[in-house]
Amino acid sequence: MAGKVFFSVSMSLDGFVAPESVPDELTLFAPERRDDPDVQRWLGQWTELQQWVFPLRFFRENLKMGEGGEEGLDNDMARETFERTGASVMGRRMFDLGERSWPEEAPFHTPVFVVTHTERDPWERPGGTTFHFVADGIEHALDRAREAAGERDVRIAGGGTTILEYLNAGLVDEFSITLSPVLFGTGTRLFDGVDASRIALEPLNSQPSSRVTHLTYTVRPR
Repeated sequence: MAGKVFFSVSMSLDGFVAPESVPDELTLFAPERRDDPDVQRWLGQWTELQQWVFPLRFFRENLKMGEGGEEGLDNDMARETFERTGASVMGRRMFDLGERSWPEEAPFHTPVFVVTHTERDPWERPGGTTFHFVADGIEHALDRAREAAGERDVRIAGGGTTILEYLNAGLVDEFSITLSPVLFGTGTRLFDGVDASRIALEPLNSQPSSRVTHLTYTVRPR
């Protein structure tokens, strides 16, 4: 039996999943831009949004940062998301940024299918992550991810534009929002451009922790 297609993202209280873009974002993590005020602002906001995950035991284990770390609800949610995922799909923009910032042992440990317009040979990383580049559309990328995942779930990893494409195409079964107590004012809104006429949501779970609130919804056709 095939698993579900889902996404799971952190979101600010005012609805943003990423800060406002910086100029030439593909060099965001370049050493020579370390002191650039725009880069410092972007990284500061992104870090604040994701702050809940950094102290977790699972985060430390997955990135080979040593023993220790916090347990509890947030850690359970992060571990569950990882363990249910048999393959991931992402957009080329997310891959390009990640290629410059992920450690050598990329944190997915499953096949990852990158939706792109450019052919490229698979890129295998230590620890079980192999990036496959799919140039013939989001549905074909998902078909390949489903095949690779087997009975486990497929995660639409991001970024926001790719998630929205899958959501509007009716290809998402479920999603989770980790609501972080920060305000951005501007940035990337996940649901800008959503086809609300086709999508209905059914609340599945709401779990607050000391740092964030985890909201999970089933997606139904309207």
